[in-house]
Amino acid sequence: MDRLYKYFEQENFATISGMHLKEVSSGYAKAEMRIEKRHLNVLGSVHGGTIFTLADMAFAAASNSHGTAAVAINADISFVKAVGEGYLFAEAKETSINPKIATYTVDVTNENGDTIAIFTGMAYRKKDPLRIPE
Repeated sequence: MDRLYKYFEQENFATISGMHLKEVSSGYAKAEMRIEKRHLNVLGSVHGGTIFTLADMAFAAASNSHGTAAVAINADISFVKAVGEGYLFAEAKETSINPKIATYTVDVTNENGDTIAIFTGMAYRKKDPLRIPE
């Protein structure tokens, strides 16, 4: 799994946004971020795009954890609670997998365990191996 961490270090947008992959295993991933001013919308809560990006990072790691390239073909998010400070965690779990399609649920929570958002994603599983830097 160390190779997957190296692979996802190449993820520019999420990394620049202050998001980090913390765990990855077969069909599972967890990412986290500390909420900063740059993540807030005009109302003072975390921008929906920030929450989506964190969930998408965990989804991408979980769906690529099998060693072959997987790309999103559908994603949906429900925002259930606003938050403006602290930490956010996105935990992706594989709910189904077959040779071409896999589905995932990502729970986004804060440091108190409160559910902030629920993300579902579907990935198309390509036959190409991941290009992991040496």
